[in-house]
Amino acid sequence: MKRRDFIKNMSILGASQFVLNSVPFKLLAGEKALLEMAANCPNDRVLIILQLHGGNDGLNMLIPTFDYDLYQNRRPNIAISDTGNRKFITLDGTLANEKQVGLHPDMVGVKQLYDEGKVAMVQGVSYENHNQSHFRGRDILFMGGGANDYLNSGWIGRYLQQDVAPKVYPEDFPNADMQDPLALEFGNEVSLIFHQGENIPTSISIIDPQQFFDLVDTLPGFEDVDGLDPRGIPPAGIANSPYGKELNWILNLEQKTDEYDDRLLQVYNAGKAMDPNVAYPNTYPYNAPERFRNNTLSGQLQIIANLIHGGSKTKVYMIRLGGFDTHAQQVENFDASMGSHAALLYHISSAMKSFQDDLKARSIDDRVLTITTSEFGRRVHSNGSYGTDHGTGAPLLLFGKHVQPGVNGVNPDLNDDNVAMQYDYRQVYSTVMKEWMCVDPAVVDGINGTLQGDYAGKGTILPLINNNVVSISQFVKDRFKLNNCYPNPASHSTTISFYINAQTDVQLKITDLNGKEVKMILNKVMPMGEHKISVDLRDLLPGTYIYHIKTTLMSDSNKLMIVR
Repeated sequence: MKRRDFIKNMSILGASQFVLNSVPFKLLAGEKALLEMAANCPNDRVLIILQLHGGNDGLNMLIPTFDYDLYQNRRPNIAISDTGNRKFITLDGTLANEKQVGLHPDMVGVKQLYDEGKVAMVQGVSYENHNQSHFRGRDILFMGGGANDYLNSGWIGRYLQQDVAPKVYPEDFPNADMQDPLALEFGNEVSLIFHQGENIPTSISIIDPQQFFDLVDTLPGFEDVDGLDPRGIPPAGIANSPYGKELNWILNLEQKTDEYDDRLLQVYNAGKAMDPNVAYPNTYPYNAPERFRNNTLSGQLQIIANLIHGGSKTKVYMIRLGGFDTHAQQVENFDASMGSHAALLYHISSAMKSFQDDLKARSIDDRVLTITTSEFGRRVHSNGSYGTDHGTGAPLLLFGKHVQPGVNGVNPDLNDDNVAMQYDYRQVYSTVMKEWMCVDPAVVDGINGTLQGDYAGKGTILPLINNNVVSISQFVKDRFKLNNCYPNPASHSTTISFYINAQTDVQLKITDLNGKEVKMILNKVMPMGEHKISVDLRDLLPGTYIYHIKTTLMSDSNKLMIVR
């Protein structure tokens, strides 16, 4: 039977994955609710979930600078230095002391994005009674439940299952309104996060796009012979059994494989043809074990940019970066700022900066939000193997044009063994669903409240999403600003002051009212902080002038009156 031949030969595709540019991911063609959500979604927003696989050490990512001496005392062999060329990067000098953090020195890209108003940080994300287990921890985060819950569905999947629409899957999908799968998952696993109670996840693997499409078209048995094989539908008596459901899933996969492969190749190639050629990083430039040197995030993010720009309506992407289980040799013995963890943080920071620049160059940056997640954090104290052991709470980062930039929460108490919970992770998830995916708040709270149990307060919206570009622009202006000079009017001298939230090139000059430069005051790299420049005006005639400042993120000017 030809369809049975097709099912038998599905193994030729290998390990149930799909690959673009040698990067594998899952094709979550989904069931009725998946496609209905995408078809009925009132916006074209995209959510990317970046899983930091293994348990990320948040204290060497966001260094508590106000408690630096205690931080160094608790982790003497892995602490990031506060001096030298590889010292931590001060994030934001305008923050209150309890919020002051330094970024790992290899997170230059995150610092740049923060100063642009494109990063939100949430300290102490966890859940009650955290068990510090890799597998159980990931299950809990993906299911959207608590420590005592054992759910066979994920927090995204449950919402999709609740969505009701008149269309019927698979007969009505894909259609003119929704031609794409709702979710694509990169990597070698099928995450619980997308599961619904009765669904069996699907995935397809190939070497490159063209091989996939050629292989599907030439698989023996892909075409039916009329009257010989009515799709191999199982007898009615076993239709609702696990065997019957799985067989029906495989048969639906056969149909959807042929329908979605052409569409994926079409939108991918369309986006690739419009690629603005933004450079993505490939390798870590400093010392680290060989297996940590390649930046695997870059390829995944480039594919997503091409798919979105090419016209894909896929709503959710799951990408991964592994290697965060850093019990030993988290850092190099001779330099705590380098090593495996440093390389991983560099990959996140540099690839995300390129990705945001890529999205901006394509004019689609207002559609995409990225959120990090990890099954747990690490202990406050380091161990004797230049590493850290399993902990509980950790910071979470959000990237995008429409995040509410800043730091939520305060630095953890370093006298404790573990990072205490300040925010239940479901508060973050709920905020993203309500504020970014535009899900009805009652639906979000109902899903989590019904399935998790006591959800009181965990659905509270956090200040993470902001659609007001003006207020985000003000965030930047508050951190890169030119003050009024004093005195003004001035006779022989005046003082011009400005604040910059990062080390950057600064050009400060005076021009006449026609824009002609009459005095260059400053043209060099200046450190982060408040600067006061005394300006000698004796060589200028009385009159009205303009003093200008220009940096990477600021261009401003004010009037100056000179009188004698």
